Amino acid sequence: MPRNGRNPAAAVRPASDARTAAFEEFVVARSERLLRTAYLLTRDHALAEDLLQTSLAKAWSSWHRIESDPESYVRRILVNTFSTWWRRRWNGELPTEELPEPAANEPRSGGPDVAASTDLWDAVGRLPKRQRAVIVLRFYEDMSEAATAELLGISPGTVKSQTAKALAKLRIDPAILDRPDPSTGGSR
Repeated sequence: MPRNGRNPAAAVRPASDARTAAFEEFVVARSERLLRTAYLLTRDHALAEDLLQTSLAKAWSSWHRIESDPESYVRRILVNTFSTWWRRRWNGELPTEELPEPAANEPRSGGPDVAASTDLWDAVGRLPKRQRAVIVLRFYEDMSEAATAELLGISPGTVKSQTAKALAKLRIDPAILDRPDPSTGGSR
């Protein structure tokens, strides 16, 4: 024990407990929203949970350095981790015995709203990863161009150009173009 009679481990413990409590409060308050972002990026519930867990583990290791707006910090970790995973994984198709989706002439369950939503989501899934990230953050997460640019570490001009390119691809996506217009009963 030092000469001043204080136990250095005891002095560290309250700060560590406060850090743990702050992190736990953040996780409880923000996990659902961050998980939604992870799902929108990965399009897979299990991968989204893994992505969020990995991101929170990375955030915990540097939690003592985060001074303001921890959600933006963790969201940036989430997007960067997703980008890293994407670079490491092969995203090609694998041959299977059965097709995973119904044929075009088979009716989809859930009615026209579910089908239209699924077609749009499929079209977003076909976008390149950076364009998908911009679309998810701008339109699903309702972030501004500046906030999206800051989060992705790119310029606001790049956000604008990636958004324009993504929207142009979505406008000509065959799954969206070939959908019958429910109000007229015909093709769009």
